[in-house]
Amino acid sequence: MGWNACLRLLSQQPKRCSVLKSLSLKQYSSQVPRLKPYVSKKKSAPSGYVLLIIPITTFGLGTWQVRRREWKLDLIKMLEDRTMAEPISLPEDLEELENLEYRRIRVKGRFMHKDEFTIAPRSNFVEDFDPKLVNRDAVKKVGMNVITPFKLSDRDIIIMVNRGWIPMKKKYPVTRLEGQIEDEVEIVGVVRHSDPPRMMTPTNDPKTHGYWMLRDIEAMAGASGSSPVFIDADIHSTVPGGPLGGQTKITLRNEHLTYIFTWYTLSAITAWMWYRMFRRPPPPQRPADIVFNSRKFS
Repeated sequence: MGWNACLRLLSQQPKRCSVLKSLSLKQYSSQVPRLKPYVSKKKSAPSGYVLLIIPITTFGLGTWQVRRREWKLDLIKMLEDRTMAEPISLPEDLEELENLEYRRIRVKGRFMHKDEFTIAPRSNFVEDFDPKLVNRDAVKKVGMNVITPFKLSDRDIIIMVNRGWIPMKKKYPVTRLEGQIEDEVEIVGVVRHSDPPRMMTPTNDPKTHGYWMLRDIEAMAGASGSSPVFIDADIHSTVPGGPLGGQTKITLRNEHLTYIFTWYTLSAITAWMWYRMFRRPPPPQRPADIVFNSRKFS
């Protein structure tokens, strides 16, 4: 390389440095961290505020379900306490029973076995019982509840008593004559109301099926000539050879935990989507910019 070529190369070197410095300053100015997060231009659109309603609403629904669950648990506890309270007499005004579901009452009278009917299919709800009353192997199978009209001794009315659970093979009274007591008895039972309609359960048709599928107190009372009063006899009312009493189970729909999870999950997802669409952090610095920054201020 001659002297002229060397001189030309040296004369061009400052220009290259100047160009590189200019480019680096431009890149640095565009990459320097901002104090505030980058806000998308979409934020100014009205749709941004409209979409923000979704996570707020779903969060509110989740919080509402939390309160509903607390209310439902308190209600279940109250009804369970009713089943454990001391029994009372049957009210003179039968309309008072509307507010006494799951309340224990004491009645005295005689069973009218010839008019009994059944509700099926039913599972046994009693786990701790005297094996002399019912075979333990039998209670593991699906059976039915025996409903018997009960003529009160102190009043001229007939009520319906769910005497308890029996296996299917004991469907006919002739198979359990020992439990068909004829004497006057005093029993304690839990007041029950009609079952709510169920989508998957066929309509009651006892003439076709030979049994009821749901507890419909008004219809059962009309068919059996009883007053619209229905009680579940407790376990202590069970007699040898008869149905197994105590078939009361408090069943209130309580799916609030599922709803809580669903609404809060939707709230979190939609809030994240809104943030990604309308707000996002600035692009990260590149290593070259950090190096240039450190050299500039050193």
